[in-house]
Amino acid sequence: MFHFSNIVRTRGDPKLVAGGPSLKRPEDQLARALGWFSIGLGVVELFAPRRVTETLGMEGHETLVRAFGVREIMAGITSLSVEKNAGLWARVGGDGLDAAALLSGLTPDNPKKGNIVLALLMVGGIAMLDYRAAQDTRPRRPTRDARRKLYPNRSGFPKGIESVRTAAKQIAAHAAGRT
Repeated sequence: MFHFSNIVRTRGDPKLVAGGPSLKRPEDQLARALGWFSIGLGVVELFAPRRVTETLGMEGHETLVRAFGVREIMAGITSLSVEKNAGLWARVGGDGLDAAALLSGLTPDNPKKGNIVLALLMVGGIAMLDYRAAQDTRPRRPTRDARRKLYPNRSGFPKGIESVRTAAKQIAAHAAGRT
């Protein structure tokens, strides 16, 4: 059976014969999806701020939209890293900033208030996903009454430290015999 993942493997690498279920937990997959969404949104805000402000009837705020774009990209990158929880909390905070900025555009003279209301609803829905993902990916700590595992007698060598010393002496003796 052909697997695309075999294309990038070098000759000595084992071949992938069959795939299986993903080892990623659902909360990690949500964090990843939100990270990519954040990067995509950030790129739009960074490179097309006038389009965003015109859609919302908030012309003149392009610099703010660009700054929000940088924030989105950074939060997205962090959400895709091993520090995904920090990135997700940054997204939650950003959702609050987005909502505040959008609320400032709900003025009586804005002909595109309907677009702002729709954007607020979308920000609210995404904020719930961000909050859920941030909660689900928070670092797990053992309970206070959990027993700590101590390993004072372990050396890190499966056969013990003496077997390593013996092997090292044999190698040294063998090497000395060759010279």
